[in-house]
Amino acid sequence: MSGADPEPVYTVGDLLAGLRSLIEERVGRVWVVGEVSNLHRAGSGHCYFTLKDEVGQIRAALFRNAARRLSFEPEDGLEVLVHGDISIYEARGDLQIIVRHLEPRGEGALRLAFEQLRRRLEAEGLFDPGRKRTPPAAPSRIGVVASPTSAAIRDVLQVTGRRCPGLPILISSTRVQGDGAEREIAAALDALAAAGDVDCILLVRGGGSLEDLHAFNTEVVARAIVRSRVPVICGVGHEVDVTIADLVADVRAPTPSAAAELIAPDRSILHRGLERDWRRLERAMATTLERTEARLVRERDALKALSPSARLSSQ
Repeated sequence: MSGADPEPVYTVGDLLAGLRSLIEERVGRVWVVGEVSNLHRAGSGHCYFTLKDEVGQIRAALFRNAARRLSFEPEDGLEVLVHGDISIYEARGDLQIIVRHLEPRGEGALRLAFEQLRRRLEAEGLFDPGRKRTPPAAPSRIGVVASPTSAAIRDVLQVTGRRCPGLPILISSTRVQGDGAEREIAAALDALAAAGDVDCILLVRGGGSLEDLHAFNTEVVARAIVRSRVPVICGVGHEVDVTIADLVADVRAPTPSAAAELIAPDRSILHRGLERDWRRLERAMATTLERTEARLVRERDALKALSPSARLSSQ
């Protein structure tokens, strides 16, 4: 016994550092399914929570940069799929997972993100009818936010060309799907609103899946619509598609063509209205002239009756 090598003695810090290195090397990055509980959002932007199931639990850390990439808000009770690195938090000796990717289970991330954002914006009153403005009946110029090569912009130009060919249109081109499309859409809306020479803005795109329409279900686009100084008509997708942009817009149109129908006055109706008003004006002028002529006749006769010659002849 006296000749045997003595067993090493570790400090707590050395032991935990060694275990962390061993776990990170041997286990590394894994996929884990569990339920979120004890969620805490720090002022730094980091999120901390417990990932648990019916057997056990593990602490989880979602740092700020990874949290910013999420398309939904984690919440207690939500079942999630986590991709992350297993490690040890030495200050407490806790086994933990550093979350690199997080997505909901059982319900699509995009649908969950939609519902969470919808509830939050609705609570702010952004869907209230009293906040929304009425587009002008006869705009002098309209703006359109759309993809320049899309069927949506062709539909808008076709409808406005048929109904009111002289209506000036200012197009602000943008991508309508893909990574970063929501920021481009918001910038296009801001540019038209700042131009100062449009009376209304159409935000249009064709139909698609929930993923295709994702940019129109983002807060950045919703905020751009709300801060627009002129009314915004949203015509996104087909009639069954309802986006966050539809809900915050001043007017929702079921399709791009319907959006154009709403804002472009029909020249045939305008022509008939002008003819009707012209006839009313003619009748009013004729009536006024007749009454004026009759008054002049009466005044002329009165003046004749008061003239010296008329008085002498009456004696």
